[in-house]
Amino acid sequence: MSTRTAPAHPGLPDGPPDGRTVVRTLVSLKLRLLRNGLRRSRGRAVLYALGTVLGLLFAGGIALALAMLEHAVDSGSAGDAGVVLTGALTVGWAAIPLFLFSSDESADPTRLTMLPLRPGPLLRGSVLAALLGPGPLVSLVLLTGAALSGAGGASAAAGVIGVAGVPLAVLTVVVLSRSVAAGNARLLSSRRGKDFAIFGGLLFALLVQIANVGSQSVFGKPGTDGLDLEPLAPIASVLRWIPPVSAVDAVRTAGEGRYPLALLQLAATGALLVLLLRWWRGSLQQLMVTADASTVEVVRGVQEPGRGWRFLPDGRAGAVMQRHLRYAWREPRAKAAVFTSIGMTLVICVLSIVQGWSTVYLVAMTGMFLGLQMLNLFGMDGSAFWMVAATLLTPADARDELRGRAFALLSYAVPVTLVLAVVLAAASGDWSGLPAAVGLAFALLGSGIAIGAVLSVLAPYTMPADNNPMRNAAPGQGGLVMLNSFGSMFGSVVVASPAIGYLAWALAADAPTWPLLLAGPLYGAVIATLGLRLAAGRLLERLPEILAKAVER
Repeated sequence: MSTRTAPAHPGLPDGPPDGRTVVRTLVSLKLRLLRNGLRRSRGRAVLYALGTVLGLLFAGGIALALAMLEHAVDSGSAGDAGVVLTGALTVGWAAIPLFLFSSDESADPTRLTMLPLRPGPLLRGSVLAALLGPGPLVSLVLLTGAALSGAGGASAAAGVIGVAGVPLAVLTVVVLSRSVAAGNARLLSSRRGKDFAIFGGLLFALLVQIANVGSQSVFGKPGTDGLDLEPLAPIASVLRWIPPVSAVDAVRTAGEGRYPLALLQLAATGALLVLLLRWWRGSLQQLMVTADASTVEVVRGVQEPGRGWRFLPDGRAGAVMQRHLRYAWREPRAKAAVFTSIGMTLVICVLSIVQGWSTVYLVAMTGMFLGLQMLNLFGMDGSAFWMVAATLLTPADARDELRGRAFALLSYAVPVTLVLAVVLAAASGDWSGLPAAVGLAFALLGSGIAIGAVLSVLAPYTMPADNNPMRNAAPGQGGLVMLNSFGSMFGSVVVASPAIGYLAWALAADAPTWPLLLAGPLYGAVIATLGLRLAAGRLLERLPEILAKAVER
């Protein structure tokens, strides 16, 4: 007599699917995600194909340059360059989940937690799926060039080591990236994780600029063929023993005839790969069996409504200002937009200070960049805008709505501008230009507020519904985004041309520039008031179209 029980639901399997089916399904799912993403629009498919081709060409050029580098400098220095490139690539793969986790659905294992999957097959399928795409292919090309840079000539043993070491290094960096993503999946999919991605992205941009300045010490000094790779030697001497860099450097070691040491470098990378796979599997196991903390009820104290916001003006303008500031602090896309605008200014200012061309007038960029926060004011509200639209009954309501949002922008734009102006004045030593620079920045800020309010009414666009801070517009809205961004920046320069013209004349004629400290903010306030009144007059007329753009998903 058979003891096998019938499945709980006729027609459904009575247990988890077998491992091969899971692996095939995950690989097929990754291919479908790629295909369906490209089928959403022809322009997106063209950009994806063009980006892939350009990326491979760029990677191929770097790999070819590394392979030929040993003919320009000594082979040891060429190998150092390949080791440093491999280390930078490894750091990049480890940092990818921290910045772009929410934009890659295939990297989020929490989407599969409700399925009856075993960790082993899920891990194997995830590894194969992660190897699909242009990223691993570009890495393979770059690491091949890095390995050839230290080969030091043709050698059968070095070729064998390279055939094993380069794919092993590619597999390790890919597994490293997915292990980091799985180990921090709950954090990265939360609001705090998205906030971390925002700050991390700004820090990454700053580090890139610092690395750019540092690279000039390598390629800008006279040496053999204009190259001086000696500064890379102490860095490479440490990196070459750290896996997965050691797998690439094993080619150089084998070319020198030190075969046991080359095998040891490969073994170190293999050991790291095993550890990363165990970490990845453990993270998947925990995600599959552990409840999300967001599902646990948490009892918190009741906070008095409006507490902490008593400094805001009364009436609708104050309520709108409070709502907009809450968006800027809590909503990932709004926070990303604010800190990106500030971050762009900081990166340029830090770069100018490091390179020695800093000037206090760079603070004027804060007015131009922070003015971008007035763009698409209502699209950021999403489907909640219909509640706001229901209360816009009179022109006074429309003016207060726009005025409150402008006040929210000014509440952080003004202190940021003042602090950055003092820092730039101290760095450049141009304290006499500080008043004019601040006045010019406020004139540009007022112009940006005016143009942004008008464009928010005349050219709104749809925001995506996934709260991804890396996506600021729904598919097909790229033209409107470009129109808003460039229209705001160039338009603010044109509108603020009287202040810019006076400053240029005063500097050329050696006239006093301090009057801009008074005239600039006054001019910006007048222009902002006119722009807000003009936008408010059209807001009620275009409210149905703006509402449709805001709630469209």
